[in-house]
Amino acid sequence: MALGTGYDQQACHLARALEVVGERWTLLILRDCFYGVRRFTDLREHLDISRAVLTDRLDTLIEHGVLIREDSDGHPEYLLTEAGRALWPTIFSLSKWGERHTSGPHPARLFSHATCGTDIDDVGRCHTCGEVPDPEDLVVRPGPGTNAMRRSDRVARALERPHRMLTPITTAAGPITG
Repeated sequence: MALGTGYDQQACHLARALEVVGERWTLLILRDCFYGVRRFTDLREHLDISRAVLTDRLDTLIEHGVLIREDSDGHPEYLLTEAGRALWPTIFSLSKWGERHTSGPHPARLFSHATCGTDIDDVGRCHTCGEVPDPEDLVVRPGPGTNAMRRSDRVARALERPHRMLTPITTAAGPITG
């Protein structure tokens, strides 16, 4: 018996959430948006995702109020809304789960509280301040070790340096443009 494509018969808020963010590419798109990737071409290149799938996922996220599309210098940019930003704890927790229960030839990403420079723990708390910083108050950087899966696209190269979350990704030449 083939699986259905939706959760219409599930009287459950988790099922409603999965309708919006449960597709396999969606959380990776959102992760990149938190990292500051805003342009379609950068998302497409960094994720190795087809144009059609990326378009569909972005349209779904806009339709459900997770992202907004704004024009910047004649190029569309995708920005997280309040509803999108509320997904940060979920994305962070899933990433931490992956660190503990999966393996790969790459280092984990580390997140530090921008205010004091302290790395946050596995539940997102800064032990120096006692706060759970919002994503815009975090700096992301690669953890120690070699990365056998090192990528060479512009976003991956930019993320090799510490970067404040939600700020547009920049390269040595300036903002990445699509």
